[in-house]
Amino acid sequence: MELNQVTLPVQDMPEAVQFYLTLGFTQIVDTPQYARFSCPDGDSSFSLSLDKARITNPTVIYFEHEALDELYEALLKKGIVFEQPPTEQRYLWKEAILRDPSGNKIKLYRAGENRLNPPWKVNIQA
Repeated sequence: MELNQVTLPVQDMPEAVQFYLTLGFTQIVDTPQYARFSCPDGDSSFSLSLDKARITNPTVIYFEHEALDELYEALLKKGIVFEQPPTEQRYLWKEAILRDPSGNKIKLYRAGENRLNPPWKVNIQA
């Protein structure tokens, strides 16, 4: 099985689309109610769905980037506001936190080998 995409609710589609374009994603679907983006690296995608209701979305979406510090600096220059600069975490990931215009929480991070193989990885016996 492979994860196809994650869909985030947004309240203002044009504003949200511009935000994700600024982050560096490529838009592959464009409708007034729905937008889809591909990630710069790999085959991952995600989408936005228009939802005018005021919602609280507790989900956090993570985007990994090997040059996190450089990406952070470049996005600051483009006017992106962060809640947290790139910070080393106790679980061996470096994360920067921001929110899209609809309040969806995003973490830009770098984990390297620890993303799938942390020192505490469960050893599953077949």
